[in-house]
Amino acid sequence: MIRILLVDDQHIIRQGLKSMLKSDANIEVIGEAENGQRALEFIAKSQPDIVLMDIRMPVMDGVAATKAIAENYPNVKVLVLTTFDDDEYVFQAMRLGAKGYLLKDTDPDVLMLAIHSVNKGQTQLGPGLFEKTLAPVAQPTSKLSLPPELEQLTPRELDVLRLIASGANNREIAESLFLSENTVKNYVTNILSRLNLRDRTQAALLARSLFDSWQVW
Repeated sequence: MIRILLVDDQHIIRQGLKSMLKSDANIEVIGEAENGQRALEFIAKSQPDIVLMDIRMPVMDGVAATKAIAENYPNVKVLVLTTFDDDEYVFQAMRLGAKGYLLKDTDPDVLMLAIHSVNKGQTQLGPGLFEKTLAPVAQPTSKLSLPPELEQLTPRELDVLRLIASGANNREIAESLFLSENTVKNYVTNILSRLNLRDRTQAALLARSLFDSWQVW
């Protein structure tokens, strides 16, 4: 059973999520909180497996709460679920400890799969959001500058390359990004072609070097 804490300042959103999550017999909503401070108070008493965390909230926002949870409750995983895909929010949330970042217009089935994946220790990012994890917090409004080698890749190809670099196979990539294995194979082929690489081993080595130099994972 995956124990969930819902953190959102809108009561109607929490109730909607709670109703939706009831359709999965392996998920249990054990609590709700209207801001980050309330979430921390709840976690101190009853630690959930996953916190579904909104970003903009009064008292304590989702970014600050994510940082506090990562520092004090490392076994509690944060999956951000918000309407905001600003570079700064995505960058800060992921760098400060969130295990995933999804938008509220995510398909319910995709959200369910993301919860199960995060519970297994996998990172989950909505389509195109990986590129935003590279954005420097000090310059949130500046145009994102990728390493030259990666500028020719699409946001989804960057998502696939990141997972290749982490050692994931095509099946694991497909599960993480909610794609078919054939689609993943096509992305891998495109990546190798665009980067003029022989195989996925070379792709993984190049990606690790580039991502390490950019300090993003």
